[in-house]
Amino acid sequence: MDTNEDFTQLFNLHYPKVMRLCKGYFNGNETLALDAAQEVFIKVWEKQTSFRNKASISTWIFRIAVNTCLMHLRKTATKRELQMAEMPDIKQEEDNKDQDEKLRKMYACIQKLDEAGKMIILLVLEAVAYPEIANIIGITEDTLRVKIHRIKKNLTQCVLYENI
Repeated sequence: MDTNEDFTQLFNLHYPKVMRLCKGYFNGNETLALDAAQEVFIKVWEKQTSFRNKASISTWIFRIAVNTCLMHLRKTATKRELQMAEMPDIKQEEDNKDQDEKLRKMYACIQKLDEAGKMIILLVLEAVAYPEIANIIGITEDTLRVKIHRIKKNLTQCVLYENI
């Protein structure tokens, strides 16, 4: 990245994806996700000269986002217990109540995953390519495919059969 214009384009392209990733880590909490996403792009701005092009820029940004979200969760856990059952106020439209309930359940079920599982499924939901996810996580693509299959199975069971 050479200019402010390049950074602006990068921000505009990746911010929605980073925001959704952060929302997944914070159980849909918009306020926490906004704080974390803002911090991610502050880090991207500050560290842009250290990007070495060993991976794609999106892989680098997702790695920063995951680490930032995990750091926030750890910091929050040491200060006070994060209340996972608490959901942000979701604007309820009459025709979207069922979809909103499924989304709420999905966020709650994602919160039950371990850190690696959460990271994987949130990247999958962002349509990040499997080779890129494997690179971010540090596992082989074959191992990733097995993990994704297990995670999807567990999430389906959780959403369909558990009262959350």
